[in-house]
Amino acid sequence: MLSEWLETVPPLLVYVVVGLVVGIESTGVPLPGEVVLVAAALMASHHDGVSPLWVGVAASAGAILGDSAGYALGKRFGSRIFGWAGEKFPRHFSADKVDRAQALFRRHGAWAVFFGRFVALLRILSGPLAATMGMHYGKFLLANAAGGVAWAGGTTAAVYFVGEAAERYLKDFSWIALVVVLLAVVGLSVRGRLRRSRR
Repeated sequence: MLSEWLETVPPLLVYVVVGLVVGIESTGVPLPGEVVLVAAALMASHHDGVSPLWVGVAASAGAILGDSAGYALGKRFGSRIFGWAGEKFPRHFSADKVDRAQALFRRHGAWAVFFGRFVALLRILSGPLAATMGMHYGKFLLANAAGGVAWAGGTTAAVYFVGEAAERYLKDFSWIALVVVLLAVVGLSVRGRLRRSRR
């Protein structure tokens, strides 16, 4: 079990593992970044040597650097990267899933990057998608950093303060975030139509 293994290693290694797993996931490789973050934050809630602050910092840094690496890969290889990923990870990168993510990014740009951090599929696709769709890196970095800090800090704080009860509920957190994103998308679409009709 992951949490049991983390308890056997020094705190510094816990932070390194969190940062690496979250970072590699954010480049586009489907790893359980959220599971590792939750396990480390839960460990911090009952282990004196592990600091929730440094767990959050490690996860934030991994998210920001990993997404930036994903952006660089998308810039370098373009849409070919999704064909390759579809062959290697068909469950995560099917043409249908990539098309839906592209449509979301096309309509909502930086907001899709920010909220995408809270949704497993978009967390993996965020960097490469933003690059292939021509989003300026500065705009991407701002949304990526804000989303990474909000996701890592929020998840760590929730698990740390609520403790073991949070472990059960955070399993469904990605679905809750997806519902929030969809509601935000519908709300923005309705608002845009109302503005156009007034004009």
